[in-house]
Amino acid sequence: MKKLFITYLFLYTTSFLPGQRPETKPEIVNTVSDKIFSYSPNSIKIEGYLGEKLNLVIKKRIKSQDVDQLVEPFRHKNETHLWQSEFWGKWIQSAIASYDYNRDPEMLTIIQKAVNQLLATQMPSGYIGNYTDSAQLQQWDIWGRKYTLLGLLAYYDLTGDKAALNGSCKLADNLLSQVGPGKVNIVKTGNYRGMPSCSILEPMVYLYRRTGDKRYLDFAKYIVEQWETQDGPKLISSALAGTPVSERFPHPSIWWSYENGQKAYEMMSCYEGLLELYRITGEPTYLKAVEMAVKNIIGSEINIAGSGTAFECFYQGARYQTEPTYHTMETCVTMTWMKLCFNLLRLTENPMYADQIEKSTYNALMASMKGDGSQIAKYSPLGGIRHAGEEQCGMHINCCNANGPRAFMMLPRFAEMGAQNEIFINMYGQNESVIPINQNNTVNINQKSDYPVSDKVEININPEIPESFTIAFRIPSWSENTVISVNGIEISGITAGTYKKIKRIWYKADKVVLKLDLTGRLVTLNGYQAIVRGPVVLARDIRFGDGFICESAVVIAKNGKVNLIPSIKKSASMWMSFTAPLVLGTDLEGEFRNPLQINFCDFASAGNTWGEDSRYTVWIPQTLNVMETDYKSY
Repeated sequence: MKKLFITYLFLYTTSFLPGQRPETKPEIVNTVSDKIFSYSPNSIKIEGYLGEKLNLVIKKRIKSQDVDQLVEPFRHKNETHLWQSEFWGKWIQSAIASYDYNRDPEMLTIIQKAVNQLLATQMPSGYIGNYTDSAQLQQWDIWGRKYTLLGLLAYYDLTGDKAALNGSCKLADNLLSQVGPGKVNIVKTGNYRGMPSCSILEPMVYLYRRTGDKRYLDFAKYIVEQWETQDGPKLISSALAGTPVSERFPHPSIWWSYENGQKAYEMMSCYEGLLELYRITGEPTYLKAVEMAVKNIIGSEINIAGSGTAFECFYQGARYQTEPTYHTMETCVTMTWMKLCFNLLRLTENPMYADQIEKSTYNALMASMKGDGSQIAKYSPLGGIRHAGEEQCGMHINCCNANGPRAFMMLPRFAEMGAQNEIFINMYGQNESVIPINQNNTVNINQKSDYPVSDKVEININPEIPESFTIAFRIPSWSENTVISVNGIEISGITAGTYKKIKRIWYKADKVVLKLDLTGRLVTLNGYQAIVRGPVVLARDIRFGDGFICESAVVIAKNGKVNLIPSIKKSASMWMSFTAPLVLGTDLEGEFRNPLQINFCDFASAGNTWGEDSRYTVWIPQTLNVMETDYKSY
């Protein structure tokens, strides 16, 4: 039994969809292999605070979902413009990922029933959807088919059930009979320059891998070709030219329309598909285009909390993040951003993408979840009040409630990854894993830490057999002074923003201790200030009762560093809290000139009552001091 377990873990890689088993290897081998891969999600258990959140998402958002409600729209072909058909595919991917993580037999039964119910709605033509015959290919129809394909293929990978694969093929064949050369042009379907429809590129490549049917690869190439036509979204040429993602097309006269080419979620979904096609073809411009687009997104769009967009579109959000803005940080955007970074991490081994995932996880993603796990917010702005999103499409769900759990369930695949004779540790905390070095040896890795509350991470390494291999420890880019010791001996040559690779013969009971630099950092922008500690953004919250949270102030810092003191003044629903020295207001007479210790909590905890009683803010107006020589730079 143990031998089989080792073999299973060794063969598992994330070149496939979440939940795939080695028994269902694709017939088509990638031309480009990932530099690092995931182990089985079941090989790791994430505990501590983050683990509690994962368990809540599984229990309250995934397992408790009324699945029949998600299937019901497929039984009635009367839709003309809405997106009910996306919810089933989003939900079942998170359900399969959760089963992969905890092997809950009840979840597997729920998943099997959901697939059987959906396949029962498939038309003789192969169509699975809810649009009328005359409305097919319009609005969100192809987008919904994409999510259905992703869900069915994930289930096939989980179980090897040929009915799911056959249903996928028939669904894809139906689309190929409607769209393509000499038929309807895919970039002229739906909204946003055809990007929602074109994002079906990703499951088309998956289907080609699993069947070897070249028609699916040809269709994938056709989609990419159409991007660069007159009507297309120019996803490759604009990226290679360095055109900002928010400026590829004129500002639309009608926001929710075909002319809007800045829709973030759908654009990034297309880039996800392009990376899958790159793995098959090896075409270098595909990878380069995605990397250049992502570089622009990091520089111009991603805010301090690891998300972005307003009204779900790119808008130079990094620059304007201090401005109160309608509908910022959609959770669907957060999830897709994390997934895109994870995809690039696998391909490139660049820890920059891991840093982005960590930032998004501890801030935007965790902030989106209601305290009891029952809801995922649509928007999680940097100040104000959090609240539930509206129900969509006449159903008791919305896009982010369906999509947010996918980001949470990605974390077990991200936390620890591997390469040939190497283990990569991306997430620190209270985690335990049993992962393979090769087919003859496994290693137990036990982390003891409440990071990122504390800066110390103790990692116990226990290989079954003493053996030489490499462990790559992610050194976050913000950790300027990191100390690593192995069995009490300090390691040299540590650089922020890299993987510190330690190759040695590892023995049972070897101990690695990391001390990360969680010094508070002051961030200034547009005359505003914010405080970041490690990967965590801090926020003022009215529950502390220490004044008007939006009052102007000067955060006392030295060389950009803020002295943070752990605070005991926090509510039961807050994860962490600190005080920082601030000079409040515009009066420097008498006692007002002295700094006060003002309370801050982590951004995810701020506002988590989803009501007026926990109004919060990240950005603090900086009181202008004209006696400073650089005051005009504010």
